[in-house]
Amino acid sequence: MKQLLAVAAGGAIGASMRWLLAGAIQRTTGSAFPWGTFAVNALGSFLLGFLFVYLIERSTAGELLRLMLTVGLLGAFTTFSTYSLESVRLLEQGAYGFAAANVLGQVIVCLLLTWIGVQAARLI
Repeated sequence: MKQLLAVAAGGAIGASMRWLLAGAIQRTTGSAFPWGTFAVNALGSFLLGFLFVYLIERSTAGELLRLMLTVGLLGAFTTFSTYSLESVRLLEQGAYGFAAANVLGQVIVCLLLTWIGVQAARLI
């Protein structure tokens, strides 16, 4: 039960952070391109790579903290389903360039930032 509560608490925080940050970025850019989701997924990829290595390899953090931060907070913060829906909507709107940029850009940027996060955690 403690594990479930840790994931749920992290998830509530992560989902709230995603909604606030993605919305703020999207409003700031005023673009048809989903920059808010893109930025959240990129940041979340870096943070998940970093925290996974840091909490598993470098820290004495307990299981509940690891679950809360990785599965809960960052699992809810990053949003692959929103990315997928936004990509489909761009395709339906005929914005093929934006759709391709979103699909390829997020895959490349998020994989790269996950790797950078892993490497950064291993350096400390």
